[in-house]
Amino acid sequence: MHSPPLVEQVNDGNWLDPDEAQSLRDEQFYQRAIYAYQTMLPALNVIGMRDGSEAVFGTGYNVLPIWKDRMDSRTWVPTPNADVIYSMSYLDLKVSGPLVVAAPANVIGMFTDFFQRTITDVGAIGPDRARGGLYLLLPPNYDGHVPDSYFSFESPTYNVFLFFRTVMAKGEKGPDPSPAVALAEKTRIYPLWAQEKEIRAMEFPNASGKRVDMMYPVDATYWDKLKDFVDYEPTSAITPELRGVLASIGIVKGLTFEPDQRQRELLAKAVEVAPRMILANRQLGRADGRDRYYEDRQYLRAWAAATAEWMQESYLDIDQRAAFFQYAYSSAPAMVQRTIGAGSKYPVAFCDENGRYLDGSNTYRMRLPAHPPAAFFWAVTAYNITDGTMPETDQLLPSTNSYYDVATNEDGSVDIWFGPQQPENVGDTNFIQTIPNRHFMAVLRLYGAEVEFFDQTWKPDDLVKVS
Repeated sequence: MHSPPLVEQVNDGNWLDPDEAQSLRDEQFYQRAIYAYQTMLPALNVIGMRDGSEAVFGTGYNVLPIWKDRMDSRTWVPTPNADVIYSMSYLDLKVSGPLVVAAPANVIGMFTDFFQRTITDVGAIGPDRARGGLYLLLPPNYDGHVPDSYFSFESPTYNVFLFFRTVMAKGEKGPDPSPAVALAEKTRIYPLWAQEKEIRAMEFPNASGKRVDMMYPVDATYWDKLKDFVDYEPTSAITPELRGVLASIGIVKGLTFEPDQRQRELLAKAVEVAPRMILANRQLGRADGRDRYYEDRQYLRAWAAATAEWMQESYLDIDQRAAFFQYAYSSAPAMVQRTIGAGSKYPVAFCDENGRYLDGSNTYRMRLPAHPPAAFFWAVTAYNITDGTMPETDQLLPSTNSYYDVATNEDGSVDIWFGPQQPENVGDTNFIQTIPNRHFMAVLRLYGAEVEFFDQTWKPDDLVKVS
């Protein structure tokens, strides 16, 4: 007797043992939870930022927290930049309807939906071309009148992330935040159809110096927040296939999320294991090498030569996207496109010149050759590898930048030192403190990257272990 191949392969054409069937269904549930975690991380990343911010600074379209004295390690958020002034808020177009944002000139910023897909850049790479202008943010599937003379964009989600950076001035003793703060405070946000007398006055709370947890959940609340997000946003915000993945673990728009005890155990396990899987991919690296900036350096590119939307030539790079949103946030064309003198670039080092992971117990030297090709400024920062937060040491700003009077070598190069203790004869502006027995990553930022960076006639030296 001849049987079809699958009949022979699967239990000789018979139903499975009930225990095996249940075990396999549990395994499928767990695998779907892992996939859901990794796929939904961009949304949970910004939801964590919103919830942490609003718990401290309040809610509303008119509330724009500004880190007026720079952002330091007491703000828990993925890879923050202490070297610009941050303004970040979370707009809800379901509550407000269409919103107008009057963006000041010379902002480096963006609007994203809550999957952190860029709605538009703002500033030199945006439609205002650094002149400032009126941006009109429309809710999903908006069918009302759209006036002319705005930069108008429809968001795929009701929730919108506003992320503005303004550039500090060079003061007598280092960076001067005040001009950048004054510029950020020119931002105005109001509902399109509101009468002048109804518009709330803007509030600009100073977020600096406060301990604020803006990280995404690391426990079962991950799934509860995801369910709330799925219920709140329009069906069109998530593809039917991804909705099918979510449905397979009990998350369906408009239906009660009631996992049983075994499912809760599997969901809790997924929240523990999924981030370790993402970290493992980051640690072991890409086989294709698309994330390497240089043939002869250790520096990596967070986008791995994909677009800001994580598209490679023929596929969506889901692993690279998950890796990015584990330790960073906000992907935008200005960060990815090779725009001369206007965009920004972020070479990242996890390893020293010999390919060994950077360890906070050791002392390292990073040498920047003379004339770093940055039209605006350059900066170097240390971060925790796991989630991109700043290591909290006695040095609350684990960063330095070209606004300081950084010591230079005779040839014009700059040495930046990393270590648990400041080396002798190294000034404060050339030293970044690390935490012993904890790995770290070093990020070089070039704002307004110039042609020497793109054609690689200028390259940062690898970190060298000194002791």
